[in-house]
This record gives sequence, structure tokens and C-alpha cells, in this order.
Amino acid sequence: MSSPSSLARPVGIELTIRKSRFISCVEPMADRAGAQARVAALRAEHPGAAHVCWALLAGGQSAANDDGEPGGTAGRPMLEVLRHQGLEGVLATVVRYWGGVKLGAGGLVRAYTDAVAQALLKAEKVPLLRMQPLRCTLPYALEGLLRRELERAEGARLVEVRHGAQVEALMALPEPLVAAFVARLDEAGQGRVGWLSPA
Repeated sequence: MSSPSSLARPVGIELTIRKSRFISCVEPMADRAGAQARVAALRAEHPGAAHVCWALLAGGQSAANDDGEPGGTAGRPMLEVLRHQGLEGVLATVVRYWGGVKLGAGGLVRAYTDAVAQALLKAEKVPLLRMQPLRCTLPYALEGLLRRELERAEGARLVEVRHGAQVEALMALPEPLVAAFVARLDEAGQGRVGWLSPA
């Protein structure tokens, strides 16, 4: 199986199916807390909507919600579209304004599936980089160097810094960059950078 992809940025579309409006958005999303915050914002933005259905594909945090549509006709089909496209870390939302015409279970599944699939057609997929945590201690004099090296490493981020007798830093780097990053710091630090287990 090819490595999973995420999305570069949010993409939204709108479909009208038998008088109902389906406003669909697909966007990068790391976890369920973020997804629920986004769905709450959509509910506030669309107070007149009949349903705000969503599906999140994010490892152990994946979830699907029909938001009052008949069970299995919205969230689950939306999740299957994301899974079928090999995505990870992606939230799909569909806001439905009811148009007065019942679509039936099959029609609902098709409508929600189409709404997500159409938005994904316009979305730019990006390879998902596996992140590796790194923890180190170093003298205060080397903290600036560490921060500069992190800025140079695309996709790397500083998760936490503690200042004690020495600086202790927890970082996350894309796996392919880890070996070169560690080597550069070791060379610049001349044995003064201590690597710890990330846990």
C-alpha cells in the first residue's frame, strides 16, 4: 500500500440534490478534539442547517457522525470515501439544508458520498510524513543553534522546552530528516548535546 496522504489546505464545494443544499468541506485535521471544534464552528455558522455530518480519518482518533440522519447514511459513507482515497489526518464535513424532498437511505448515502468525493477532486493531496519525536539536553549556549536547525528542517517543530541546569528540548521531525539533523547537532555541539529517550 502506498503511504497515506493528507491535504494541503481546506477545500469546499456546494451541491444541490433534489432541492437540498449540501455544503461540503475536506481539510487537514490531526485529532478528534480539533474535528469537534470545527463542527461546533460550522453549527454556529449555519444555524438553519438540518444536519452537520462529519467523518474524521486520523488513526486511532477516527470517527463518523450522522448528526440525526438515518444511521449509516452520512458519516460512515463519508469516512469510506476518505479511506478509499488513502487519506490520513483529514476531516470531511457536510452541512445539509433540507429542501423538503426525502432522498431515502440510498439517496442520502449517494449524496453524502458525492459531496465528499467532489470536494476531494479539487483538493491538493500531500504525502503524509511520519514524525519522529526527539529529546535532547544541551547547554544554554547551543539553544539558538538548535532553534535555527529546527527552522531549516522542513516540517520539524519544537514541542516543548524546559530550562533547568541545561536546556531540555522535545522536538518532532519528519523521519527522513532525523539522521542528518542529529548528525549536524552532534558535530556543532562537539559532544555537548545529550540525546534522551523521547518518552
